[in-house]
Amino acid sequence: MTTPTDTVQSAYAAFGRGDIPALLALCSPDVRWQFVADRGAPYNATLAGRFQVGEWFAAVAASDDIHAFEPRRMLAGADHVTVIGHERTTLRATGRTFECPWVHVFTVQDGVITDFWGLIDTQATGDARAA
Repeated sequence: MTTPTDTVQSAYAAFGRGDIPALLALCSPDVRWQFVADRGAPYNATLAGRFQVGEWFAAVAASDDIHAFEPRRMLAGADHVTVIGHERTTLRATGRTFECPWVHVFTVQDGVITDFWGLIDTQATGDARAA
C-alpha cells in the first residue's frame, strides 16, 4: 500500500529528474494547487487540474534556474504531508540569486495528490526580482 509520504517522495523524485509528466500523473485530474510567492512571480497562483498545474511548472522553468532544491523534513499525517525545504535559485529575468526556505503541504487520497499549498520566502524572491 502506498502511503502519502511515498506519493510525495515520488513527486519530488520526478521533479528532481525533470519528469513533470510523471509528477502530474501522481496528481488527481482535478487537483487544487496554490503557491504563494512574491506578487511579481509568474508562479504566484491558485490553479485547478493537471493541465493548469503543468502550465505552472512551465512558468517555474521559464522564470527560474533552480540550483538546489532540498526537501529537508517531512511531517506526515493520515492524508497529508507537510514538507519543509530549502532552495537556491537564480531568476532568469534579473540574474539575481536567492536562497531561502519553503513549506509545501500536500493532501493525498488513494495514492494521488488532491491538494497542494506551497509558500516560499516572499522577501527573498521579491528582493531578487527587484531591478
